[in-house]
Amino acid sequence: MWYDVIKQLESENQDYVLVTVLGTRGSTPRDCGTKMIVSRTKSYATIGGGHLEFKAIEQARKLLTEQQSQQKFEHFPLGAKLGQCCGGQATILFESFIKTSIDIMLFGAGHVGKALVSILAGLPCRVHWVDSREHEFPDNLASNISKIVSDSPSDEVKTMPENAYYVIMTHNHPLDFAISESILKRNDAHYIGLIGSKTKWKRFQMRFEHKGYTSELYNSIRCPLGHSDVPGKLPSEVAVAVAGEIISLYHQQQSKQLKKQGVDWKHLKRFTATNTNLPLSETQDL
Repeated sequence: MWYDVIKQLESENQDYVLVTVLGTRGSTPRDCGTKMIVSRTKSYATIGGGHLEFKAIEQARKLLTEQQSQQKFEHFPLGAKLGQCCGGQATILFESFIKTSIDIMLFGAGHVGKALVSILAGLPCRVHWVDSREHEFPDNLASNISKIVSDSPSDEVKTMPENAYYVIMTHNHPLDFAISESILKRNDAHYIGLIGSKTKWKRFQMRFEHKGYTSELYNSIRCPLGHSDVPGKLPSEVAVAVAGEIISLYHQQQSKQLKKQGVDWKHLKRFTATNTNLPLSETQDL
């Protein structure tokens, strides 16, 4: 049943959209109340198949890319435009549930990287863990941790969404610089943390400046990374300092997002009062 799917997705901390047939008129493939669930990679159950379901999945995936929990509804005339012969009309409610709002790319599977992953595994985030040494990854990883074995870690930066978090701790200075430069070229990171001493960072600043990067851009990198008020150099201590910094940042980020819950009566009243022959492309915010 659909609620079992939701329970499973919730336990795996996955984002999803609950799609519900809110209203029907005439002949439709499914009745009011029929539900399906769309995650980032799969769909579960059905609202009748055909092009209606295809368009519903497409709309649901679009909502997932917006990275915020929200509700929308859309009206579908089931005629030639949708490639369906029912001839009726269906109003579909889309409710997106965003469980994780941040993506973290972690470079380095050394002692500090392993210690940090053990903390991030319990946080609302998706971790993309990159290293060229497959044998360094643990055999079992939490559901929100994915390993990426790559001979060119800096190339993995291009796979990340906007406003991602990057943590660089390979202990290989040339590689750290190459990764940092790839991130700066994108110029859309929410956070860039680089492990290393103040001396290492001075050298990196000089190289960035020599290559034409502005100080405003390269100083967006946090080096040394982590909360300065968390002392210690042990892997677990460094991991706590870095995790604390990330937690502080994503809570600030979430507090800035406008949160809207439930149905906005003004929109619902306008929707119910208008002619049901709304154009296919028109989507109403709840």
